Amino acid sequence: MPEGDAVYRTAARLRDALDGRVLTRSDFRVPRHASADLTGRTVLTTLSRGKHLLTRVDGDLTVHTHLRMDGSWRIMAATARTPPGDQIRLILANQQWTAMGVKLGMVDLVRTGDENRAVGHLGPDLLGPDWDPDEAVRRLRGVPGRTIGEALLDQRNLAGIGTIYRAETLFLRGIWPWRKVGEIEDLNGLVSLAQRLLDANKGHAGTVTTGDRRPANQTWVYGRAGRPCRRCGTRISRGEMGAQPQERLILWCAGCQPS
Repeated sequence: MPEGDAVYRTAARLRDALDGRVLTRSDFRVPRHASADLTGRTVLTTLSRGKHLLTRVDGDLTVHTHLRMDGSWRIMAATARTPPGDQIRLILANQQWTAMGVKLGMVDLVRTGDENRAVGHLGPDLLGPDWDPDEAVRRLRGVPGRTIGEALLDQRNLAGIGTIYRAETLFLRGIWPWRKVGEIEDLNGLVSLAQRLLDANKGHAGTVTTGDRRPANQTWVYGRAGRPCRRCGTRISRGEMGAQPQERLILWCAGCQPS
C-alpha cells in the first residue's frame, strides 16, 4: 500500500495537472457516483491527508480517493488516447491533461464542508501542515495495551505510516514490534523519527532510510527478510501482525530489536 510520502507526491502531481483548470471531462466509474458530472467546474486544489486524497472543486465539492493496495493516479496529455479496461475508476481531464485513477480503493464525492466526515477520524498527518507530535503521542498513550507495531499502523493514532516505515522506524529505535505501547518510554522520539523519515522521502520516488540511494542499500530491514542485518549480522525476521484478515507484513532484527 502506498504510504504517506507516496500519497503526498501523488497530490503534488494532481495539483500540477489540475489546479486552476476547468474540467472538460469527468467520468466516475463507480456505481454510487456513476451519474455525477463535474464538467465545467474548476479544480481548486488537491491535498493529501495521511493516505487519503482530497481534490476540491468549485461549488463546494470534494473528490475523495484512496489508493489502498494497488491504486494509482496516472497523468497524461489530454490528447493521449485513454486505454481501455475496467480498472479505471475515475477520469478528470482538462484541455491540457488527463488524470486517470486506476484501481482506486475508494472513490467518493462529498461536500467540501463535510470533508471531516471522511478524514476526521485520522490522527495527525506526518506530512501535513498541522503535524502535531504531542497529539500523536497522546493518542498512542491512549492504547497502552496494544503492540506498538499495530498501533503505528492505526491511522487514528498518526496518519501516513505503512508497513515500510513501521519496520524501519522500529528498527532504528531498537524496539521489538510486539512490545506494548505502555512499555515504551520515549514515544516522542519514536514519532519524531517517523516524521523525519517520511519528510526526507516525500520529494523523490522510493524509500531511503539508510542514507544510501543505491537500490540494494536503501532500507535496513524492509525487503531484506532472511538477509544479514546491516548492523549486527543477525538474519532479518519476517512475520505477520494483526488479527485476520487484517494481518500485515512485519520485518525486524532479533539482534537489534530484542524481545
